Parts: sequence; structure tokens; C-alpha cells
Amino acid sequence: MIAEVAFLAALLAFGAAVYAVAAAVWGTRTAANKMILSARNAALASFPLLLLSCGLLIAALVGEQFQMSYVWQVTNSQTPIFYRLTGLWGSQAGSLLFWCTLMSGFAVGAVVINWRKHPRMMPYVIAFTMATVAFFLGLVLFFENPFERFWIMPDNSVAQSVFVPSNGIPPAASTLASTANGLNPLLRHFGMIVHPPLLYLGFVGFIIPFAFAMAALASGDLSTAWIKASRRWALVAWICLSLGLLLGGRWAYDVLGWGGYWGWDPVENAAFLPWLIGTAYLHSVMIQEKRGMLKVWNLFLVIMTFSAVVFGTFATRSGLVDSVHSFARSSIGFPLFFFWLGMTLIAVALIFWRWRRGELRDEHRFNNLLGREALFTLNNIIFVLLFIAIFWGSFGAPVISELFFNTNITLGKDYFMSVTPPLFLALFILMGVAPLSAWGVTSLRKLGRGLLIPLALTVVLVALIALISPVTPIAVVGYAAAGLAGVVAIYETYRGVAARHRTQHESWFHAFNALITRNRRRYGGYVIHIAIAMIGIGTIGSTLFQQETQRTLKVGESVELGGYTLTYDRFLGGQIAEDERVMDIAQMTVYQNGNAVAQIRPRRDFYPNTEGMNTMTIAGAYSTIQGDVYVLLVSWEAVGEGSATFKIYLNPLINFIWWGGVLLVIGTLIAAWNDVVPEFVPSRSSVRHAGVTP
Repeated sequence: MIAEVAFLAALLAFGAAVYAVAAAVWGTRTAANKMILSARNAALASFPLLLLSCGLLIAALVGEQFQMSYVWQVTNSQTPIFYRLTGLWGSQAGSLLFWCTLMSGFAVGAVVINWRKHPRMMPYVIAFTMATVAFFLGLVLFFENPFERFWIMPDNSVAQSVFVPSNGIPPAASTLASTANGLNPLLRHFGMIVHPPLLYLGFVGFIIPFAFAMAALASGDLSTAWIKASRRWALVAWICLSLGLLLGGRWAYDVLGWGGYWGWDPVENAAFLPWLIGTAYLHSVMIQEKRGMLKVWNLFLVIMTFSAVVFGTFATRSGLVDSVHSFARSSIGFPLFFFWLGMTLIAVALIFWRWRRGELRDEHRFNNLLGREALFTLNNIIFVLLFIAIFWGSFGAPVISELFFNTNITLGKDYFMSVTPPLFLALFILMGVAPLSAWGVTSLRKLGRGLLIPLALTVVLVALIALISPVTPIAVVGYAAAGLAGVVAIYETYRGVAARHRTQHESWFHAFNALITRNRRRYGGYVIHIAIAMIGIGTIGSTLFQQETQRTLKVGESVELGGYTLTYDRFLGGQIAEDERVMDIAQMTVYQNGNAVAQIRPRRDFYPNTEGMNTMTIAGAYSTIQGDVYVLLVSWEAVGEGSATFKIYLNPLINFIWWGGVLLVIGTLIAAWNDVVPEFVPSRSSVRHAGVTP
């Protein structure tokens, strides 16, 4: 019964979403407020229905309902309960259902919070969000159904269907249990437990500002109301996507066994592209709010973000590219492509319609190239150039070459490392300069005076980095650019605190707290800038100065690398965990300046009851502020004094990346914090003006 009820719940949610779209559009065109209210109620109903469907699928995963093909595919009897829960997004069908549930939840939240505040836009928000939910639910129900069960047919063939086919009988439970696949070992890691949900939250979250932007265009409410209504949703989406990318990098660093965290893989880039445009959007809308400028540009940025989200989903799930990160090739590719194309064309058409009517004119013009709005716009342009360069290297050149020239061209790491560093360098410089500029007009002399102390502090910072990490002229330039961005954020915060301490006679702590509370958006943004600067410093150090070696050692032998000595102590093989994986572990001692500083245990985990890729490499690492001593167990001979082969990396400053990720969360929480929680009490009167205002 679990499969049938879960399927019917998803089908009802699909019907509710389709009805919500139709009722919202019809109610708006005819000014039928009861129809708009009905559309809202249908949208609200989609979320509990999808929660029920998702909950039943989780119950099937936990309860070992192997007669369901999805459960059989991603779990087995040896899979721990925790990983059975995460099996919900362990493969295509379940992850799509999870995606739909999150999207419905975001849509319902946006409708509930903004129903009374922005009644003119809400029918269109319902239409765009529920159209997206309905489309992806259609993929679940008609292409990638996670509720299908196995049935043995009279000719001994195996059929898959939710409901009992004619003359079909279920296979023996013991047979299904003994042959179940189990979760891919690469997904049995904290990073991959949290990484996919965070990416999904980021993806679906960015659909909310897109829906509000389209609602503003469709309704004619072209003030900044749509920006204010969706700003926190965009921030939530941005931080989730940021953390998803960082945790994906951590997963690659811990599990994939190549000593790095970012390989410019097309699927990695597919998640990075909406982050780039989303970041540009979050900066750019501030110009519209402050100066009434860049209205058309901001609308195009939010469309590009949505387009990048859907295209990234298409690239990951269609089989467009092969990657360890992507799902298997699927028939959903064509529907996804046409949905992406259709929604993008509709959005662009709405912009041009309003633009031709003269309704998107800016209220001010650029008066000074050094004004904050000009520097923010230049920042935007660089983000877009990065987007174009990465999109071309990941998808443009490979796809065009294969379609039109029947040649498989892959632009690898060398391409990205040649085109992106200058653009990132320019971004960091702008991050340092723009906060010191003023809205409107800023003189070069005034900007130069404002930069004197931050530049001096940046020199000190680079000197401190040189004490713990190698440096070259290129690295000094990179460290200085990233450091300037962080130093300016710290310095500007200090100036604000010092001013309150001096004028209000507050303690330093109370002055700091009052400053943050007074302008959370600004100072939360500064914390984010510090975090990005830390991530930049860690990326520069670990990329430019990584050292590696591979050695075969007998027990008691040692190898030296970068001032460290590593001694192979012993081999601990054949240890069996509760989930029946076999762990082959080598123990090493790390020495620095003749002193033992750590014992590390690189290992390889083997999952004998899992099909496909059933081995996972887990590094042993000694971490300090200077970097990581990172060791992989490549191969071994476990007999007597047998030898083992190790691949050893020294990754300078890499932990700045992970520490920066923690600070990124703190900064975003500060920027998005809302002191007033709006209350929602449904009532018929709340839709009195929900139709199109004459």
C-alpha cells in the first residue's frame, strides 16, 4: 500500500499545482478574487501532499520495501538506517521527488508571507512557482517514477508498475533482499549527505526571486517591491548554494582520492554558474533600491540565474555530460531542455514588452566612474564574463563541436586556469575598493585617502601569510587582492564601532552589537566579504603551492615532503564495520622538526555487496593553519613486513577555505536576519485587491 498511496499523493499534488496555475491566471484576467483564493489554497495543498509522498518513500527505504524498484536500487539490508534516509536523494527518481517537495515548500512559504503585503503580484507568483512544481512533478510521475514495484509476468519477464499488472505476481522477498544494490559508496560521506540537499535548496530558492520578478512584469508593479519581497529568499538560496559547493569540494577532497577539491568538472561548474549570476544579482539590486537604476539589467540577471538553475539541472540529469557527480542518462533531457527554453523566452518577452512601453526607465544615470553604483556595475560585468567563460569551457565548446563538427572537444583545467584567475583578481580588487566609495560621485583623491590604511594593513597581512606559506610574485598579487577585500571589510566595521564608542560612549562590545543591529545587511555583507577573502587566500595557496610525491614504503621506512617526515608504522587490514564494509588501514606517524606531531590512518573501504563502484579512498590528514599533510593509501601487501604505496600531498593554507565557509554562514545569517516575523491569518478579505489593479 505504501507505493500506491505515495503515488496518489504525488498525483494529487500534481493536479493541485496544475489547477493553481490555471486558476491564478484565469482569476487575474477576469478579476475573480474567489478564483485567486482557490489558486492559493491549491498551491498550499501541494506541499503537505508532497510531504506525505516523500515521507512514505522514506518509510519504504527504512522499512526495506525492496519490492519497490527505487528502494532496491539505493539500499540493501546492510545499509545503516541513516544512509537509508539519505537514499531519498541517492538516485534520479527520489531526488526529483525531493526537489519538487522543496520547491513546493519554498513556494508555499513565499505565498504565505507575502499574501497580504503584495496582493497584486501574488497570483503571478503562484502561477510561475506552481508551473515549475507541476513540470518537475510531471517528470517524477511520467518519466522517473520512484514508486514502481517489481512484478513477475507469466513469461517470467520482470515488469515495473505502481499498480498490479494483469497476471503479475510479486517476486520472492528473500530474492529481492539478497540482490538489492545498496547505496553508492561514494555517497556514504557527510559531505554527500548534506551537499545535494543544500544544492537543491539553492536551486529552488532562486526560483522565488525569478517568480517575483515575473510577477512584477506581468502585473505592472515595477517598483522595488518584488526585490524587497524576495531578497531574503535569494539570500537563503545563495548561502545554501554556497555551502553546497563548499561541501561538495570537501567531499571530493575526502573521498575521490586525487588530493584536490575542485576539478572544473562540468557538473561542478553547472552548480557554480547560478552562484556567479546569483551573486551578481544580490549586489546589483542594491543599486536599484538605492538609486532606481539598472532595472532592466536586474531583471535579466534574475532570469539568467533561473535559466542557469534549470540548465544546471538539465546538464546534471540528462546525460549531457559524463561525471562522477551526475545522474545516469535519462529520457527527461528533452522535456527539461524545452522547459528551460520556454520559461526563458517567456521571461525575456515580458521584459521587452514592458521596456517598449517605457515602464523600465532608470531614475538616475551614472555620474561618476568611481561612484559605488559604477563599481558595483563593473563587478556585475566581471561576474557575467566569468559565467560566459566557464559556460563556454564546460558546455559551449564541447556541445557545439560534437553537434556540428562530430568532434569531441574537452576544455580542461588548463583552459579554466588561464581565463578565470584575472577575472577573480579583478573581483577581489573591486570588493576592496567599492565599499570605500560613495553613492553618486566620489573623487579619486578621496578614494585614495580611504585606501591608505587598508593598503598598509594588507601589506602586513601578506607578510604574515609569507611566514606560514611559500610566496611568489604571482601569489603576492593574489594574496594582496584577496586580503584587501577582507581588510577593507574589517576596517570599515572597526570605523563604525569606533565612532559609536566615541560618540555614544558605549563599550566596544555594545557598540559592535548596536552597529550590526542597525544595519544587518551592510555588516553581514562585510562578514561575507571576509569569508570570501579567506576562501580566496586558501584557494591561491593550495593551488599554486601544492606539493606531492608517491612512494612505496616498508614498515618502519620514512618519506620526507615539505619539512615533514612520515613513517609507515603498520598495516591494519581486513577490519569489518557494522555495514559489512572491509577497511584496509595503514598507520603513519607525522614528524616535524624531529617531533611526532600526529598519527594518521589513510584507508580504503571496500563494499563487497555493492554493484558498480564499490571502493572508496579515505585520506589521512594532519591539519594546521599552515595547511594539510594529506596521505592516500594507493596499494599494499598485507603479508608480514609487506610494503604499501602512498600518495602524499602538502596543501598549504587549504583550511582557510573551510574556515571561510563557516564565516560565510555567519555573515549570511546576519544579513538575512529579520527582527519582525510576519503573521499570516488566512481570510477572504485578504484577496480583495489580488486581481489586476486598474
